[in-house]
Amino acid sequence: MRFFVETRPGPGPAAVFTERLFTLIADSGGEIVGAEGQPDMVISAGGDGTMLGAVRQALAWDVPVLGFNLGTLGFLAQAEPDEAETVLKAVMSGDYRIEERMTVAVTVGDTTLTGVNDVVVEKVDSTRLIHLDVTIDGEPFATYRADGLIVATPTGSTAYTFSAGGPLMDPRMEALVVTPVASHALFDRALVLPADSVIGLRVSRDRVVRVNVDKTALGELGEGGVVAVRKGETPARFVVLEERSFPGLLRDKFGLG
Repeated sequence: MRFFVETRPGPGPAAVFTERLFTLIADSGGEIVGAEGQPDMVISAGGDGTMLGAVRQALAWDVPVLGFNLGTLGFLAQAEPDEAETVLKAVMSGDYRIEERMTVAVTVGDTTLTGVNDVVVEKVDSTRLIHLDVTIDGEPFATYRADGLIVATPTGSTAYTFSAGGPLMDPRMEALVVTPVASHALFDRALVLPADSVIGLRVSRDRVVRVNVDKTALGELGEGGVVAVRKGETPARFVVLEERSFPGLLRDKFGLG
């Protein structure tokens, strides 16, 4: 079995764990490939940021991704570092299942990028609010004066949109969540929409905005710039080793029980 490993660069716990992981993969009969190779699976060794990079790689190769959590909460990861030997044995023997999760795609001009968490349109000048005209399936909805606007998947509902006041959603669901960031408006609630919705954003004032997909910058837009957000064409595929309910995961991560 061939693996590509995405890890946090530089020295530290991630580097130490990655070295051990390489040894375990070799001892189990697996093979490590580089970015030019074609793996059977992508492994992430780091926090959720590293996992997002691993998902991008996995989507490009159309392979599943397995995450080892070396971060804080680690909502996207399936395993902890001390489970590496047991996890690799299970993977090599095929003792796992694949869970598909919806992705989100954003189009600016002729460029489209896909992510698993969210699309963020945010202000560049920290002293000035941006103005965004929002349409839903072509119908005018509202104009937001805010620091930014997030369109998230259920998987991304535990990330930036959660800190902005959005709802937590089971990642097995399919929906798009629109959440304003620090909105100066009477209507500042998150909005949950069907997964097949198309959300249009138009910059309606002369204030530059930045468009990000899973923390990756797509570019900047000025007045009149248009962004289209919709469900991604290809789902992300996550390796699942142990069945865990979403409420149970939240309980454990936030120490609710």
